[in-house]
Amino acid sequence: MEQKNNKKIIRGWAMFDWANSAYNLVITSTIFPAYYTIITTTKEHGDKVMFFGHKFVNTALSTYALAVAYLVMALLLPILSSTADYKGNKKTYMKGFTYMGGLACCGLFFFKLDTLESSVILFALAAMGYIGGVLFNNSYLPEIATVDEQDRVSARGFAYGYVGSVLLQIVCFVFVLKPELFGITDGTLPARLSFLLVGLWWIGFAQIPFAVLPKGNPNHGKINKNIVRGGFDELAKVWAQIREMKMLKRYLFAFFFYSMGVQTIMLVAANFGEKILKLGAAKLIATILIIQIVAILGAYIMSVFAKKYGNIKVLIGVVIIWIGACLCAYFIQNEYQFYGLAAIVGLIMGGIQSLSRSTYSKFIPESTADTTSFFSFYDVTEKIAIVIGLFSFGYIEEFTGNMRNSAVFLVVFFLAGLILLLSMLRIKPIGSAKAVI
Repeated sequence: MEQKNNKKIIRGWAMFDWANSAYNLVITSTIFPAYYTIITTTKEHGDKVMFFGHKFVNTALSTYALAVAYLVMALLLPILSSTADYKGNKKTYMKGFTYMGGLACCGLFFFKLDTLESSVILFALAAMGYIGGVLFNNSYLPEIATVDEQDRVSARGFAYGYVGSVLLQIVCFVFVLKPELFGITDGTLPARLSFLLVGLWWIGFAQIPFAVLPKGNPNHGKINKNIVRGGFDELAKVWAQIREMKMLKRYLFAFFFYSMGVQTIMLVAANFGEKILKLGAAKLIATILIIQIVAILGAYIMSVFAKKYGNIKVLIGVVIIWIGACLCAYFIQNEYQFYGLAAIVGLIMGGIQSLSRSTYSKFIPESTADTTSFFSFYDVTEKIAIVIGLFSFGYIEEFTGNMRNSAVFLVVFFLAGLILLLSMLRIKPIGSAKAVI
């Protein structure tokens, strides 16, 4: 294993965020949601679509597709991380998920209304590729950085991701806004071309971390050779360790609840802007670009605050702001209010993601060799939270006929997370937990 805090390895590790964040911005947050909502809204059927013989609200369908993708990955991650620990080849899995996600994005180039079913499946596969790659990339953090550097390194990864995704978004922005400059007359081509570029960008820049990150060391004695059972045995072993670590257990429950809100908002915000406020692709893209730029600042500000005040206290403050953002979303009426809310969300979005990852990393004992299994537990926790959040959001929209009700309901999840974080301040930290209070 290379020495920790190696600058070349850390830069390479951060470039994985640069590569895959293009998916997160273009496919999850801007062009795809706007394109999807527009192309699936017709005069004849309104916002209803048929998917393999079943009728859905169009935005609820995309929300359910993401929820299914996250659910499948929550079930697969223990098996995959167990296999990676056993064989010492987690970089191979990073590559596999990257190629699956990137190629699925390339396949979305063919997305039109008459290919809805296959395109929604590709949309879900792209999400699965992103989820799997992030798990194995996250598990490298405690291996490449010492505890005192993990907040900064984690923030660096998110900053690289925001910068890289914004650069590609600007290129796609030009295609969408000025198609005539390229002789494009097909109204759907700029968006579909953007999906293709995301796939190529994702796969292309991922070659940098693939070249510098260590492969990993096999640990054949650690688990049963029945990899499927072994994967869940590993989760059980990690949970057994976590149960003895009172602070980490409480933090994971808090993370579980506030992640239901944070991740759901990030995944449905563009659909909200398009469907409720009718912003249109151009304004929506510009808004998300602002969010990404502000998020870079947010990630670094939170890492500085965490060093001064402690991770948990900063997370408490950020979750309170998220609660306010959900309440504002319910009452929002015009695009300028949306822009103001977007700037606030951008600031806290980068901070809470980066700080959540590094806080968990600090809780892991430095003597632990199987960091992949610990981060598998973290990722499974997050993915199950996302599944619950997305299904709740989609169901409430279908049941009440209004996305605003879905947005305000997320306050319940944030409040649960906030109460658990506040309760952590009453627990006396021991060992590595002292670094987060």
